Amino acid sequence: MNTLTKHIAFALSVGLSLAGGCVRPTEERAERDLEVGKAEGHGLRLEVSDGLAAVRRLDAGELVLWSSAPAWQLTLDTEPSAPTDWTVSLENVLPDVELSGPGAQVVLLEQKLPTRKMYRVSLPAGARTQLTLASPDRDDRAKWRFAVMSDVQEAIDDVHDLYQKVNQVPEVRFLLGAGDLTQQGSPEELDRFKTELASLDVPYYTTLGNHELGDDGPAYQDWYGRASFSFVFRGVRFSMLDSASASIDPLVFDWLDDWLSKGKSSVHIVAMHIPPVDPVGVRNGSFASRNEAAKLLTRLAKGSVDLTLYGHIHSYYSFDNAGIPAYISGGGGAIPERFDKVGRHFLVVDVDPEQGIDRVQMVEVD
Repeated sequence: MNTLTKHIAFALSVGLSLAGGCVRPTEERAERDLEVGKAEGHGLRLEVSDGLAAVRRLDAGELVLWSSAPAWQLTLDTEPSAPTDWTVSLENVLPDVELSGPGAQVVLLEQKLPTRKMYRVSLPAGARTQLTLASPDRDDRAKWRFAVMSDVQEAIDDVHDLYQKVNQVPEVRFLLGAGDLTQQGSPEELDRFKTELASLDVPYYTTLGNHELGDDGPAYQDWYGRASFSFVFRGVRFSMLDSASASIDPLVFDWLDDWLSKGKSSVHIVAMHIPPVDPVGVRNGSFASRNEAAKLLTRLAKGSVDLTLYGHIHSYYSFDNAGIPAYISGGGGAIPERFDKVGRHFLVVDVDPEQGIDRVQMVEVD
């Protein structure tokens, strides 16, 4: 299925879902989010706080987690018959994170890549252990920066030089993404995306896009975790929303209300794939329902959100929605808009936890 056909099929699926009375086209993904970060087997039951890491593997004495955020807690309940020593591999983590917790012996075994660490963890049998993943600057209130990049799609062969460009920007703590990492969302493409991430020196925290939905249902959550989630780092709340079907599920709206309440007294950044409104207004680049778009933007405005970030449109736009600064950055390599002369790019966002968004800068790659 080529890119044009993919977009036509997506538009038709949204329209048919709405016309057929399907008022929750994203229900299955929202419900699936609730199971991310939980697993049981081989005498071990585990849960990652707020679903902020996906369980990639759970075998006897071996655990592999894919992180969706800079910090989280891991609760481990062992049966008396469970193995005592476990190899715990953490992928997509900050290079300077530490894993620790009372009642457990944690030893770093290797760090072959900046964002991947392997530990040996000794757990007491028949007991509960809580481990914390965090970096030394987790609660630092000084100014800091992160980068934003979305819409790689068919340009996966060339994404490594974009990652190298991100690596060259001083003091970027992580890369934030608003979806369309792949062309079809197949397991093979998701695995290829992971392989290419080896050239990125910082983790990539992202939600999914319509190209991750796949022809047989999304495999994204099994690989990279929740589609909608929220985390706090260095005094800034980030809320990632699943808008890949040009809609937000009612369950996600409930979560958002809680995140807005918790983030109202701090800097709050919200990111999603498809923007509620198209800044140009002549494309299929926004929510399927204007009423739902207004509903979302009203909540974001009342919740004092400081910045909104979007993908989906393969260009760069800076505008306001509901009085909130908004940026579309779809410059990961997907087929660009014609005639706007905007090629591959990413954003660098400087943020002051005490004052708000300091600067948003576009960095051109080619």
